[in-house]
Amino acid sequence: MSSSVPVAGSHNRLINHLPRKDRNDLLSHCKIVPLVPGSILGEADHVIQSVYFPLSGLISLMEPMRGHKAMEMGLIGNEGMLGATMVLGIKRAPMHSVAEGAGTALRMTSEDFLEALDRSPTLKQTLNRYLYVTLLQASRTTACTHFHNIETRLARRLLMTHDRVGADELHLTHKFLAQMLGVRRSGITVATRDLQGRHLIQHTRGRISILDRPGLENACCTCYDAMTRNYSNWLT
Repeated sequence: MSSSVPVAGSHNRLINHLPRKDRNDLLSHCKIVPLVPGSILGEADHVIQSVYFPLSGLISLMEPMRGHKAMEMGLIGNEGMLGATMVLGIKRAPMHSVAEGAGTALRMTSEDFLEALDRSPTLKQTLNRYLYVTLLQASRTTACTHFHNIETRLARRLLMTHDRVGADELHLTHKFLAQMLGVRRSGITVATRDLQGRHLIQHTRGRISILDRPGLENACCTCYDAMTRNYSNWLT
């Protein structure tokens, strides 16, 4: 099920960054589609058929590893898009992409997207900057995974989700978080208990509520601040 998009604007920050003429041109080729949790939007090394600009909800970028469960390498919300590598002429998806939270996105075909890039140097420049930011974030995620403990990494992931969902109640299970962070489920259980004991979050089955956002930021590793700052520096 999809619907057309009014050209007045969108809730996607990348699209809103464009001049009105370029923004309206892009939106005229988009359809609003639902993001269904667990649905696969793209598979690694498969040809990209469509690109997505989330309006709400989340998309996880997963790196498949033979003999291991896929690990999350990136998170896309209304600050970004899925399929930006096409700006580089890369027509195959570099990673597996899965809708994480229920929401909606603007979808356009890869052909329409490439034509829009040809018509808009500003769109191309904006997405080149966005690609640089995602590269920095992926590098930071790799370093964070190696150097930081589970509790601070969990705090970072919760803050990133909170930013993109815009709600204090997050629908996240321990099993899901363990896969995203590449750790044992028991490690997530301990980390969640510690954060809850400090009254930063409240955990119930399948849900985590943010109680103290500033406190959670203090409990987080420095990677969250660095990732947020990178986006602001390069895309504002």
